[in-house]
Parts: sequence; C-alpha cells; structure tokens
Amino acid sequence: MHSVVHTDKAPAAVGPYSQAIRYGNMIFSAGQVALDPEKGVLMGDDVAAQTEQVFRNLQAVLSAAGSDLSKVIKTTVFLTTMDHFNAMNEVYARHFPNHPPARSTVAVCALPKAALVEIEVVAYTD
Repeated sequence: MHSVVHTDKAPAAVGPYSQAIRYGNMIFSAGQVALDPEKGVLMGDDVAAQTEQVFRNLQAVLSAAGSDLSKVIKTTVFLTTMDHFNAMNEVYARHFPNHPPARSTVAVCALPKAALVEIEVVAYTD
C-alpha cells in the first residue's frame, strides 16, 4: 500500500500530482523546481542558485517522508540546456559528498514556471 507525502515546507504541486509517494520503505518524489514554498515564486536567477533551492525543497519532502538526502539512491536531473551542467553539478556534488546516487541528466526544451533545473529522487527510509 502506498501513501501520499505532503509538506507545506516544499512548494505545493502545480498540477494533479503528489509531492512524493511512499511505498513501503521507498520514496518516489515528484520533480522539484526552485519555487519558494511560501511565495510560490521561482528563486534564483541562475542554475546554481536554483539548484540550491531545489535541494531545499527535496530535503523538505524527504523529511516529511521520514528520509533525507543521504538515503537517495537515484536522481533524475532535467536541465533546459546542457550549458548549465557544470554549474548544476557543482551544487549537486555538495549535497551528495559521499556515495552519490545513480543519476540520469537530460536536457529538455522547457520546465514548469520557466525553471532552469528540475530534480526528482528515489530514496528509502530505515
């Protein structure tokens, strides 16, 4: 059986989806962009600043599910251009200093709210 994960400390869904789903000890997040959870506005003018906000949002969702970034086993990163790869990667590496998860990174033509980066994760709980 699965359960919906929701927290006011991360942006509300901008469509008919959940912030995350917990199934047993696994957590599957929706993609997070750099929205401020209180104001609903995009935070950061560049991909590095947006990536930092994305990680704050992901940590809030994972915390609500009883997990954290250290328990992430897979990520998918969406960038509007691969020109942003290095800047995103520098921020990403700081959030996964030990045993980084498996990752896919793809370029897309656009993201919700004109974001530059979106990240989704798969994690576990103890």
